[in-house]
Amino acid sequence: MADSHIFSLLSLGFLLGLKHALDADHVAAILTIATENRTFWRSSLIGFCWGVGHTVILLVVGTAVLLFKLTIPSAWAKLFEVAVGLMLVGLGLSVAIALWRERVHLHAHWHEHGEQHRHLHSHSRGAHHDHLHRFRLEYKSLAVGMVHGLAGSAALLLLVLATVPSLGVGLVYILVFGAGSILGMVFLATAMSIPFAMSAERTARVHQTLRAAAALFSIVLGSTILFELLLV
Repeated sequence: MADSHIFSLLSLGFLLGLKHALDADHVAAILTIATENRTFWRSSLIGFCWGVGHTVILLVVGTAVLLFKLTIPSAWAKLFEVAVGLMLVGLGLSVAIALWRERVHLHAHWHEHGEQHRHLHSHSRGAHHDHLHRFRLEYKSLAVGMVHGLAGSAALLLLVLATVPSLGVGLVYILVFGAGSILGMVFLATAMSIPFAMSAERTARVHQTLRAAAALFSIVLGSTILFELLLV
């Protein structure tokens, strides 16, 4: 009977992890990062890094809470949520600033044989274009996942403490929850990258609009979170 209860608990944890990845603040954050890359495999890696960062923080905090019977003060939980709001606003603004600096448009020129050729062109970075540093987006996604892990740790750990029979089961629950959130975010990040990857290759104006919409969504959601936490 006890084994059946533990199995049900862990199964629930995995499903909750999948659902947790679809929270609006997670979607907004990963969406702003997805606008910066052009390949599906890298989007999957970005989603994976978010899930790893999220799970690592939950595991560290969960171990401390379960091992030392600690509680997370409501003031700290609120502070973590404020950090998420500020982060979303910052991510949205970073995309908006990048759009302003790039000012990408379609540049047309004629070849000697009379054929017109169009390609993406930017005046903002000059002749010496600085490419993205290797793994910069992955590190960024890892850090974002860690912040989300802190913000979501209070509610998760209250559930764990109320239901698990031992420290070991509690830690396994967090790992299973984390596996669900990693899988959910990998699929989510890959799916969200599709319109950005396709528009980057075909229509510059559509790509610009999608990036602007992602930035606006992140800024509005982050501002709403801050308003609800600080002013209500």
